[in-house]
Amino acid sequence: MRKAQQHAIWGRRGTFILAATGSAVGLGNIWKFPYITGENGGGAFVVMYLLCICLIGLPVLVAEIMLGRRGRASPILAMQRVARESNSSKLWSLIGWSGVLAGFIILSYYSVIAGWTLEYVTTAARGGFEGFDGVAANNTFTALQGDISTLVQWQTAFLCMTALIIMFGVTRGLETAVRILMPLLFCLLVVLLGYAAYAGDFAAGFNFLFKFRFDQLSLEGLSLALGHAFFTLSLSMGAIMAYGSYMPHNQSILKTAATVGVLDTAIALLAGLVIFPIVFANPGIEPGAGPGLMFVSLPIVFGAMPLGEVFGTVFFLLVTLAAWSSTISLLEPAVAYLTERFRFHRVAANLLIIFCAWLLGLTTVFSLNRWQDLSLVAGMTPFDLSTFITEQVLLPLGALATAIYVGWFMKKRPLRRELALDSSRWFVRWLTVLKYVSPMLIAVVFVLGIVDKFAG
Repeated sequence: MRKAQQHAIWGRRGTFILAATGSAVGLGNIWKFPYITGENGGGAFVVMYLLCICLIGLPVLVAEIMLGRRGRASPILAMQRVARESNSSKLWSLIGWSGVLAGFIILSYYSVIAGWTLEYVTTAARGGFEGFDGVAANNTFTALQGDISTLVQWQTAFLCMTALIIMFGVTRGLETAVRILMPLLFCLLVVLLGYAAYAGDFAAGFNFLFKFRFDQLSLEGLSLALGHAFFTLSLSMGAIMAYGSYMPHNQSILKTAATVGVLDTAIALLAGLVIFPIVFANPGIEPGAGPGLMFVSLPIVFGAMPLGEVFGTVFFLLVTLAAWSSTISLLEPAVAYLTERFRFHRVAANLLIIFCAWLLGLTTVFSLNRWQDLSLVAGMTPFDLSTFITEQVLLPLGALATAIYVGWFMKKRPLRRELALDSSRWFVRWLTVLKYVSPMLIAVVFVLGIVDKFAG
């Protein structure tokens, strides 16, 4: 572990919390979590989701942070070092490879979707939503998906924004970015919350999200809670392990992980309190429209509400910042590996990874238009196949392997050393859940995902 001492460390306490929260908070927090909460029992679903966070998300999050800090390297090299220390098989390094690969593939298609937010920021800023009706909003969104040059333009812009941060390194790039982006995101969310309370039907939105409706709980809702609890914390994407490698030794991993989980959930719920009061103030807008709620329904609302031009711009800027903080975390693991293993300069490593992600992202661009009828496997387009490989194969299997390795194969002495700042009682509870409960629930997520894809 001597080489690990030369690894970069976050310069300020609390930076890891901001960075990990930024990685976790993305497009799914803004539209998916509020929607599935309101449609699956409101407050009852929130309780079920929090249980899933405690039984899947936080135990694996702690394990990934610990592996990163113990290895003090990019996920691939960190796993190699930790496996060597515990006299474990070199095959466990596949956990690191899986995370870096998953993060790279997600970056390729996420940057295309994130690019939509840049288009909508510019549209809102120039008053383009004014007078929008359902037909105009739907036509605008459909036209965007069919416009290859515009999609590639914003995809390229978003990848360049991401690379620009990573090029400056850990302290001047990553740390500076998260310490600016995350407080700004929180401030914009608070501003929009005030606007929703003033111009929207706040009581109806609050009721939709938090009223306990146990009759709407179902096995499908449990599956959604399990899946979202697993994916929302950026588990098995390499990001948390990479960020954990920069974490100081005098920072409690368990307390930090719990803080990240609370902040991630709080931001998702606040996003719901921003969106749904605005939606319910405008009869005829469907609250369960999924991605269409953000890119079709809300532009209609902002086009008709007082100060809609200003707050529409602020809203899509908020979404852009959330997506940007996520793409930064997806790029860092691959760049860190190239700089540590092959001595690439960070600029060269960024350019190489970004170019490859840009090329792969073109398959997503074409899947939205020219290739939308192309069927590769089980009726999936190239974009569908990318999301399936990452979200339903690489991520759950990576998390399952992480839980099994740390719970059953890693030596307990380095485990206790990394978690020395936390009480032995909490250590035993965490390890028990990680060994027995988390693997079972992750396996359920994996099986349900596969069955849903191929049985459907």
